[in-house]
Amino acid sequence: MRFMLLQNYGQVESDCAPMTEWSPEDIKAHIDFQHALNAELLDRGELVDAQGLAGPDQARFVVSDGVGAPVITDGPFPESKELLAGYRLIDVETLERALEIAAQASAAPAQNGEPIRQPIEVRQVLSAPDPEV
Repeated sequence: MRFMLLQNYGQVESDCAPMTEWSPEDIKAHIDFQHALNAELLDRGELVDAQGLAGPDQARFVVSDGVGAPVITDGPFPESKELLAGYRLIDVETLERALEIAAQASAAPAQNGEPIRQPIEVRQVLSAPDPEV
């Protein structure tokens, strides 16, 4: 079963400051943790892909009717400071294992090594319906 683990920053369960306010050592510890978790999942054959995402200030929305030129706008510009920071695509046997991995990611070190406690959204990746059914 494949699951997308969406890592959001900004909606913090603790009083963690934004990463832009962390010391270089705390940022390094956080990134090192992410790399180690990815390596562990890769060794177990569970990691399909993991990527960090550019901030919302670099995002674009594209809308098209398939006939005219697409409309491209900047954004999103969320009213809150919450943003989708990255994702992991995993392939595991059970939902329970996906939740275990999400819990590990949520406990990544933040300032002073304290767990960041960021919410990790866990969503199963669905297959398209079989066209022959």
